[in-house]
Amino acid sequence: MRAALLLVVALLAGGMAYVRLAPSDPARWHIDPVGTDTPAGRVLAVPGGARAVVRFANTTPATLLGQLDAIALSAPRTRRLAGSAAEGRITWVTRSALFGFPDYTTAAARAEGAATRLDLFARQRFGRNDLGVNAARLLEWLARLAP
Repeated sequence: MRAALLLVVALLAGGMAYVRLAPSDPARWHIDPVGTDTPAGRVLAVPGGARAVVRFANTTPATLLGQLDAIALSAPRTRRLAGSAAEGRITWVTRSALFGFPDYTTAAARAEGAATRLDLFARQRFGRNDLGVNAARLLEWLARLAP
């Protein structure tokens, strides 16, 4: 009985270590988030994550992404994985507080007429249901970004 308990504890510890230490490959996660339009200001839940498309007037793509980058990096347990405002696309990794599960958020901005179009795609790496945390993150970041 004791050996079985030790085995279960070892398996749980190994799983938690894998989740925290597994490398994040930019080639897999720093992808173009361009998707279909969403209703103005709306974040749409998609399997394992969320998407949004928002247009901003009177700003450039680099300025908008620079502002979003500052907002993202001020969020707890969030770091930049790849990209830059100058590149036009940035991907961040945000880890959950308790187990360190990684979620990836990618933003791309481009000029669209007189406006700047911002495409956002937030998704989980592990599991089947993100319990709405990616949509909540996008809503929070967009609320802070709004003029």
